[in-house]
Amino acid sequence: MSASTKVNVKPLGDRVLLKHVEEDEQVRDGIIIPDSAKEKPQEAEVIALGTGGKDGDGNAVEFNVKVGDRVLTSKYGGTEVKIEGDTYVLVREDDILGIIES
Repeated sequence: MSASTKVNVKPLGDRVLLKHVEEDEQVRDGIIIPDSAKEKPQEAEVIALGTGGKDGDGNAVEFNVKVGDRVLTSKYGGTEVKIEGDTYVLVREDDILGIIES
């Protein structure tokens, strides 16, 4: 999925909607590892940004990520949601570990 794909969901607050990047099937020494044994992907693409967070004084805080960025997330963070048959993850921006620069 590319950033140009339109999803009809607007996260609230400092939440970010992510789509995990599918990795190629893992093969080790000729053995195909089943999906149930694979580690959860940690690389994702930013699909949508929330309405923005607030600091302690109530001032708006800008996002450090933008739609289309490739990011690293914690393995078990966020809330999985299904939208029109696709699986996404809603996370707080603080749960994003870094931006992958190309």
